[in-house]
Amino acid sequence: MLGFSLRSLWNRRFVAGLTVLAISLSVALILGVERIRGGARDSFANSASGIDLVVAPRGNSVQILMATVFGVGGTGTGMTWESFKWLEDRPEVAWAVPIQMGDNHRGYPVIGTDASYFEHFRHSGGQPLSLAAGTFYTGDGADAAVIGAEVAARFGYAPGAVIVNAHGSGEVSFDLHDDAPFTISGVLAPTGTAVDRMVFVTLEGFDTLHAQEDAPLAAPLDPAAMPADGHGEDDAHDDHDDHEDHGDHEGTEVGHGHEPDRINAVYIGLIDRTSVLGLQRAVNQRPSDALSAVLPAVALAELWGITGTAERAMRLMAWAVALAGMIGMVVMLSATLETRRREFAILRSVGATPTRIFTLIVTEAAVLTAAGLILGLALLTVATFVTDPILSARFGLRLGWNVFGARELTTHFVIFCAGLLASLVPAVRVYRMTLADGLSVRL
Repeated sequence: MLGFSLRSLWNRRFVAGLTVLAISLSVALILGVERIRGGARDSFANSASGIDLVVAPRGNSVQILMATVFGVGGTGTGMTWESFKWLEDRPEVAWAVPIQMGDNHRGYPVIGTDASYFEHFRHSGGQPLSLAAGTFYTGDGADAAVIGAEVAARFGYAPGAVIVNAHGSGEVSFDLHDDAPFTISGVLAPTGTAVDRMVFVTLEGFDTLHAQEDAPLAAPLDPAAMPADGHGEDDAHDDHDDHEDHGDHEGTEVGHGHEPDRINAVYIGLIDRTSVLGLQRAVNQRPSDALSAVLPAVALAELWGITGTAERAMRLMAWAVALAGMIGMVVMLSATLETRRREFAILRSVGATPTRIFTLIVTEAAVLTAAGLILGLALLTVATFVTDPILSARFGLRLGWNVFGARELTTHFVIFCAGLLASLVPAVRVYRMTLADGLSVRL
């Protein structure tokens, strides 16, 4: 029966090929939507897996998470260093990492932080950051930078390369800081998270950019006339306008090394995670700074709630395409019944039962559906191979290569069963045909 069905379909290969193509496109679309959805959720969850709490100036929790963890947007006017010290000294806090933002390097976010970031940050279920080349920067050298894997791959950077950052978020640059270049000390190994798309500089280096930006225009200073600490006598900027996200940037060399007046956020790791709600309440009620304490898992749940409508719309559209493919198969099989009436009558005359002819139609539908599933997987594999590097570089998303995941196997099974059910419409019509109807002359 299978061989006969294949030969029958081959005689109608053009129409059958179009049907297979329609089914394969619907399969690729359904599985592609699921992979993008799963990849986005996994990437976001992995990026924030090692952070118990994010503290930032008062604002929306989703906005704070997107800005501080994924480098999208900003957090407002900043928070004081005194608030950071207050957080760091809390008994329930195991570690605290300061974060400064507001600059970019050729469209990639620049993060000001200290060496504690590389010590405490975790991703993908608790994995530490590691280097593909070079070294992490320490408190020495304000002009050192560590870059993510995607930044290095995109621009061909390696340790020792000199880069220049600019003020502004995303690809919008308001002021190029070409008078304060950074030297790359290390390149991070790929993580599959937003870290791959970031440039990390020291707190002192980050502040140096804006100290020079805010300084009044003057004749270049002779380096030989500078004091040993590298700062002139008049290097005070008490009356300059605040930087959009960083405020005043005078600091001292105590504890964390350079201590800026203002930062944008703090990553918190707790000794005991059961104390997270108490600390969150204390932060939200702190009178001297208007702060928000964000639980990454809760903020992500809010984000998925916001994007849930779009996700459902995409999935509905994908299944609508699959339904159109099934309808196309039914139309193709039904449209050929009139031209195949004599074929069926001859089969009946040589002993084929109505059940066998019914089975023939169902087998043809099963072959078409199976071919569509296989071709759809092939198309999705090619699309994943092409788009995975692009999505990773531009959005930090990684598409999975697992073809036989439980969800995808369920999708295959559902589509295959839908194809068999769709074939029942023409199969029942064939079953009802009589030998006399097939041999009679129809005017």
